[in-house]
Amino acid sequence: MQKQVTNDFRPAWGVDAELSFVARGQQPPANTWWLTILDDADQGGALGYHDLTPAGLPMGKVFAGTDLKYGYTWSVTASHELLEMLADPNINLTVLVQSSDTAGKRYAYEVCDTCEADENGYEIDGVLLSDFVFPSWFEDFRAEGSTQFDQTNKIKSPFELLAGGYIGVFDVNSGSGWHQVTAEKRPTNTFLRGNVGSRRERRAVPRDQWLQTLSHRQITTRREQYLRRVGEIQKRRAAA
Repeated sequence: MQKQVTNDFRPAWGVDAELSFVARGQQPPANTWWLTILDDADQGGALGYHDLTPAGLPMGKVFAGTDLKYGYTWSVTASHELLEMLADPNINLTVLVQSSDTAGKRYAYEVCDTCEADENGYEIDGVLLSDFVFPSWFEDFRAEGSTQFDQTNKIKSPFELLAGGYIGVFDVNSGSGWHQVTAEKRPTNTFLRGNVGSRRERRAVPRDQWLQTLSHRQITTRREQYLRRVGEIQKRRAAA
């Protein structure tokens, strides 16, 4: 993934990152962003509900066990989450496409959702990684075929979705909040929440319901308070 970020993503998006591995049981360096590899959303009883690092910095999550269970390639998901965290770390960016003076739709600034399927990915050193869109994908003035819209050059026009892809859309005038548009052009009635703690789920959750990770020592010394807080977050999210 380091080669993908530095050689492919940085030229397109102007963002780079230095990746380092932290084994289970070890504490990541202070003031670093995290990409956490988990078995599933329920690992540790509550870890899937963490939204930020102990320092309040961005954290991405990969549910590798869930991917393997359903026949997906977890390395594609890992690169997907990494690139989207780099492009929109606070999960609050959107692109407005106006249809009139008072109407329009906001598209979630997610760079891998539209082309996320394994079959759309590409390999680096034998590891399958996610395709990703370029900034041009969000520019509706671009003509079909006028420029490159994604890393693998499969997408030919702005806002095009590849098979298996989707994008979150917020219709400004509908009053219905986020919904999801799929490659089959059928919008869902609601914005599907996705795995607990996923970017899709967090985009639909108010910031006051985000849960900051505690260090292992803090969890040990403040266990009851911590579990009580997690329980409150779970209830509020379930009711949202």
